[in-house]
Amino acid sequence: MKIAIGSDHTGVYYKYLINNYLSEIGYKIKDFGFYEYGKKVDYPDFIHPTAEFVEKGKADFGIIICGSGNGAAITANKHKKIRAALVWKKEIASLARRHNNANIISLPARFISENKILEIIEVFLKTEFEGGRHQIRIEKID
Repeated sequence: MKIAIGSDHTGVYYKYLINNYLSEIGYKIKDFGFYEYGKKVDYPDFIHPTAEFVEKGKADFGIIICGSGNGAAITANKHKKIRAALVWKKEIASLARRHNNANIISLPARFISENKILEIIEVFLKTEFEGGRHQIRIEKID
């Protein structure tokens, strides 16, 4: 499975943590940055390319990170085939996949602890979409 990932400056630490974890368990990662500590950047510069990669079908899922997760999610959701969900706990990750068929998870770096973020990612990536009535609702979004 291939994962696209991108973050602003607040998500750099978590991005490296997630990249290392997913690579170790066999996922392929396409990293769209940001890469440096201490320098501030604008999240759309890294979120748009990540979302475009998922939108074009070049990755199965995307992971995006900014301070609150909101700016990243709003940016990603500008792309037609993207359903980015702002997620801060495992239950939300599960529902985002089961009910909304989210294909990008947006994480709030300032509000998730290091010991929880990998659990959240694992739930998101392993949860299947339920379809049925939820598919009908998703079709109404467009």
